[in-house]
Formats: sequence, C-alpha cells, structure tokens
Amino acid sequence: MNTNNPEQIALLDHLLTAQSRTEMAHCLEQLLTPSEYEEIVKRLQIFRMLVQGVPQRKIAEQLGVGIATVSRGARALKDD
Repeated sequence: MNTNNPEQIALLDHLLTAQSRTEMAHCLEQLLTPSEYEEIVKRLQIFRMLVQGVPQRKIAEQLGVGIATVSRGARALKDD
C-alpha cells in the first residue's frame, strides 16, 4: 500500500475517525457492499486459520473459498 497516495490517505483517515466497533462498522458499511464486507471477514478467517496451522485445503473447504484465495492469504502473511 502506498501511504503517499492522497486517496489512500483519505481512506485511512476516514477509518481512523472510528472510536468504537460500532463506528468502525458504520464506516465500513458506508464504503463496502455487503458482499465486499463478507469477503473481508473471510480473509481475516483465512489469516487466523493459517496462523493456527490449519492446512490450506482444509481452510478452503471449511470456508467455501478457492484454494487460490487461501494461497493468496498465505503469501500476504509471508510478505509482512
């Protein structure tokens, strides 16, 4: 992520205005469609399961996502 990009800075600033879970949920609901919101929730589940050592194929099966989605999550974790 390029934190010098004015649009990305505006997004981060918008999200940082939230001072509670309720406010953050409202911010995200303003920005995302319900399916985008659910996609983010699934990505977080993928990250958690990968950290717990759950095999990628099992994650894909349990969450109903493709193995490529889980592999992308694994790469993202390695890049951190």
